[in-house]
Amino acid sequence: MIFATVGTQLPFDRLLTALDDWASTHPEVRVMAQTGRTDGTFAHMECAENLGQTEFTTAFEAARVIVAHAGMGSILSASELGKPILLMPRRAALGEHRNDHQLDTAAEMASLPNVTVVQDGKDLASALDRLLGQRDCAVAGSAKASALLIANLQNFIFASVALEMRG
Repeated sequence: MIFATVGTQLPFDRLLTALDDWASTHPEVRVMAQTGRTDGTFAHMECAENLGQTEFTTAFEAARVIVAHAGMGSILSASELGKPILLMPRRAALGEHRNDHQLDTAAEMASLPNVTVVQDGKDLASALDRLLGQRDCAVAGSAKASALLIANLQNFIFASVALEMRG
């Protein structure tokens, strides 16, 4: 299964449409999405605007691949569980966010072994095909991220939050 989450602040139909288009050509793969607010309709995915914590955790744990905006909570959760995560950062110029901090976050996180960053639907489809074609979608070398990696991610998150609060 693929689980997608786009956060709850603003709609992110560009990611959801790209994933739904991919799902239309891969009916053998279950795709579930927490869509947040959207006016879009997505015929090839199981969609819920919001999931409770238990349902969200269950879907996250069951997924072979996570598809998400470049939200730190999703990145950290994927790392903790040893899940590959495919990030499509929101872009301010497209009205998807108030600023481009997700582009910066994605650029920083791209070096992690479980993170793949894409900028559009075509790249999302190619990356999903590649990730699902891998024999083991877990983070290379371990089933879960190391404590050091988790600590470094948490430090990055807290430093970013502190900068946003000051700026």
